[in-house]
Amino acid sequence: MKQKLILPTEVKVCATCSYWDGERKVNTELRVVVVSESCEGECMVQTKPSHALNDVRGETENCVWEHLAPGDPAADPQDDGSA
Repeated sequence: MKQKLILPTEVKVCATCSYWDGERKVNTELRVVVVSESCEGECMVQTKPSHALNDVRGETENCVWEHLAPGDPAADPQDDGSA
């Protein structure tokens, strides 16, 4: 069984960025993102594969981390409001 991680939306990792295209569930009411521990996705800014837990604070080149806007369905098309 894959472990799931619950991250506050403010944490600066790829999974909480609106430019990350990976499998996640966003609960806008609780302001958390749920991802699989081993989840991979793609950074749409850098057009390269990116692990969900990649700490973007260390990314100095081409990282345009953008907070997932709570309540904005355009921020994450996989947002179903449940975790």
